[in-house]
Amino acid sequence: MTEAERIYYDRRAPEYDDWYLGTGLFAARVRPGWHEEVETLRTCVQTLSMRSVLDVACGTGFLTQHVAGRVVGLDQSMAMLRIARGRVPGGRVVQGDALRLPFRTGAFECLMACHFYGHLDQAMRARFLAEARRLAERVLIVDAAWRDEVQPEERQERVLQDGSRHTVYKRYFTPEQLAAELGGARVLHAGRWFVAAMA
Repeated sequence: MTEAERIYYDRRAPEYDDWYLGTGLFAARVRPGWHEEVETLRTCVQTLSMRSVLDVACGTGFLTQHVAGRVVGLDQSMAMLRIARGRVPGGRVVQGDALRLPFRTGAFECLMACHFYGHLDQAMRARFLAEARRLAERVLIVDAAWRDEVQPEERQERVLQDGSRHTVYKRYFTPEQLAAELGGARVLHAGRWFVAAMA
């Protein structure tokens, strides 16, 4: 992650949940079925039934807080982790690098990454999956679904409430593409806005 990206995520932390909730800068966006799909993601995470889960790039813990069992949230942003810590009082939050995860081999039953995988280019996705498979029996990826009005792969300009502008890489996935990249994963959700698959 570049220094510019680190700054972006630290600055975005206080308003990150607005994206999920449709508030703040996202209040005027027309996203039919969005809230229903967010609820589906919550349910998907709640029903994991895993003894131990590592949530990589957990952000504010918006989805992490719904995980049952022993949960560890990892993120590079301390601003994000300060919010996540309050949401997962029974779990742990750790600052770390998602491509060099600071845990022993086989430490978790499941590794999940929600809205992180699609910010990695192809080479980084392969590197991340190797790390994920080293640590966990199962890998759950939740990310943005490809739809006609967006390019499958693009650089996006993101504007925050303070007016600052930031550029991030973004990749969208069809359910089939995501399942194939994960090595024949089972698709758990295939919606207009989100896709989720478990390998």
